[in-house]
Amino acid sequence: MTQRTEIAAVYVAGLIQGVALVTFPAASAVFTRASDYGLSSTEYGGMFVPQAIMAIGASLLGAGLTRRLGPRRIYLLGLVANFLAMALLVLSRFVMREHALAYSTLLAATTCLGVGFGLTVPTLNTFAAAFFPQKVDKAILGLNALLGLGTALAPVFVVLFVGLGIWWGLPVLVGALILGLLLFSMRLPLDASATTAAQVPKGRPQFPGRFWVFAAFALLYGVCETMNGNWASLYMTQQLKANVTLGSLALTIFWGMVTAGRILFAAIEKWFPERRTCQVLPVLVVASFIVTALLPRTDPIFGLPAFALAGLGCSALLPLAISFGQEELTAIAASVPGGLIAFYQIGYGIAAFGVGPLQTRAGLDLHVIYGETAMVALAMAALSLAITRRQAASSFEHNVIGVLL
Repeated sequence: MTQRTEIAAVYVAGLIQGVALVTFPAASAVFTRASDYGLSSTEYGGMFVPQAIMAIGASLLGAGLTRRLGPRRIYLLGLVANFLAMALLVLSRFVMREHALAYSTLLAATTCLGVGFGLTVPTLNTFAAAFFPQKVDKAILGLNALLGLGTALAPVFVVLFVGLGIWWGLPVLVGALILGLLLFSMRLPLDASATTAAQVPKGRPQFPGRFWVFAAFALLYGVCETMNGNWASLYMTQQLKANVTLGSLALTIFWGMVTAGRILFAAIEKWFPERRTCQVLPVLVVASFIVTALLPRTDPIFGLPAFALAGLGCSALLPLAISFGQEELTAIAASVPGGLIAFYQIGYGIAAFGVGPLQTRAGLDLHVIYGETAMVALAMAALSLAITRRQAASSFEHNVIGVLL
């Protein structure tokens, strides 16, 4: 097998992982509709708690497991867990009339998805950095662009399958793709090249103080992304009285702009440096939450550009944080993706579950919650200046050395 085949497998895995990740939020209308699962907002949000917990655990344990098992086995285990998640989601439809049993099956499915995401995504980022050591930023942005494309496709597939009366066709399709990728990847020798290039450290990694700045940024980003990724469709249908198709379209536009932004900023990095991108995009996220909170309830069509702005703002932030962290924290470079993905998942869990209690117990509607999340985005914008400080210094030193030479 050539390295090109390995690269293709890794990047296709990113695409499929993106579809799998958003399969559950994309079907939010099915889960909350009384004629289907009939979940409350709190139950819907609670469905993602085991996903976040397991993703955090898998991400944090990933570096240690990689030392023992190798990145190839970790990647394959992640694919198996993703496949089980889709299988359990399909199984849940056969027991949806038994509320407790159906909900337990959904929780088991999201648990498996959390394991799959936590094992697969950090490993894919490590592979991408190892394949392109001279272009780490672009490699990781490219991988995450495909992951974003997958997340944008999931709502489209949901609308298609719901229209056909078989919403469960999406997990069947995704499960089949994962199984095919698993069988193909088992033939690939992914271990040696990636492990050597990524320089997996020996022993327990010691996280320096600077790591926690990146970790805080990833956590806040997780809150901001999840407020859009998990709640956009429900915001459209509950607050703006949109139909299911328009709600799915808003989610597709959000993830589509995430993907487009990653491609755009990777393409223009010569004219618009990555550190500047990382400083500007959080400001767009702040603006998007303010705009979304102020949307009139009379015309849901205005929700589409609001979520497009949010998608553009979120687009390159997490991939850039990972690549900046790997470049700066060289002593723990192999542990950076897993560590940051873990903190991203903490933010994911906060936003995925926290909205339900805020609605039912505190009596806040989504307009207010989106407005308050602008403060989270503002804190993320402040941290973006901190995580790019070293990048700016490195660029300055590089330019000075170039002039002297």
